[in-house]
Amino acid sequence: MLETESKAIEQKHIAILLDSIRVDSIVDFDLHIMVNGNLVLYRSADLPFTEENRQKLLENQVAQLYVTNDCRQKYQIYIEKNLSIILDDPKVEEAQKATILYETSTNLIQEVLKNPTYGENIKRSKDLVASAVGYILKGKEAFHNLLKITSFDYHLYTHSVNVCTFAVALAQQMGHTDPVFLNELGIGALLHDIGKSKISERILYKKTSLNKIEFEIMKKHPKWGVDILAQTDEIPADSYLPVLQHHERGDRSGYPEGLSLDEMHLYSKIIAIVDCFDAMTTERVYQKAIETYPAIKLILSMKNAFDDECLKAFIKLMGPESLSDDNFQDEA
Repeated sequence: MLETESKAIEQKHIAILLDSIRVDSIVDFDLHIMVNGNLVLYRSADLPFTEENRQKLLENQVAQLYVTNDCRQKYQIYIEKNLSIILDDPKVEEAQKATILYETSTNLIQEVLKNPTYGENIKRSKDLVASAVGYILKGKEAFHNLLKITSFDYHLYTHSVNVCTFAVALAQQMGHTDPVFLNELGIGALLHDIGKSKISERILYKKTSLNKIEFEIMKKHPKWGVDILAQTDEIPADSYLPVLQHHERGDRSGYPEGLSLDEMHLYSKIIAIVDCFDAMTTERVYQKAIETYPAIKLILSMKNAFDDECLKAFIKLMGPESLSDDNFQDEA
């Protein structure tokens, strides 16, 4: 089969990992496999997927299945319901777990941004954050696995997932292991930019600098985010704070309120750093990405903008050996 024909077939399907299908579960979508460049039906909907099925696929070196695009939503719901089980399964490789978690998260946040006032999507987001928190709490290896597959091409949905990942890992680095704390932080981080759903893509993805009017519109997204989430009334009260405050800076140069560090919630201080870092290290239409070390040095050069304790923990989390406490004192 011609390569173009194979690509056309794949465009009508989504590729999924074999490890994402639970043994002895019944899925309500057809499963396909690639045979000699053609996608063929492997398992019909509503039939159980057994250990024998799984072993035969593995014996034939099939690690990837396909689902038709019209069943994408069914597959997404299936994965979300089984996510915690997948992440706890010792048979699933850690790299596969990270990939499944990251892809599931980005797919969900795309749905949230398309329909931000739909309460059911926010409920699903809370469940997903709980799974992500449990995974990241396993230790730095889990965080590093996520870091390896993080997308550094900027999209609003990948940025939201990146910020959530960094925020929970940073809080853990700071010694916070209480699931309530981490879940409240995580949901605020995942939804921190939900207000941008009200801003046109012409402004969001503009290839040149925003003009004054456009920037004033952009500065409204924190308050719009709070307004949107208040309509669903689904997230904890403290999770609203980083949505509102993630662009605040300790020197009062931020927005929307021009707060000082003392006036910012701890969740906001954490998310302010990781939001800024991810913005610097992802490729945008108007800005080239910079590497981790230069990004941290640049953040450190912003005098009094960020919380010292959070910054020190972030440096240790990201691990550039040349950034010692002495260097921190020189920069801060």
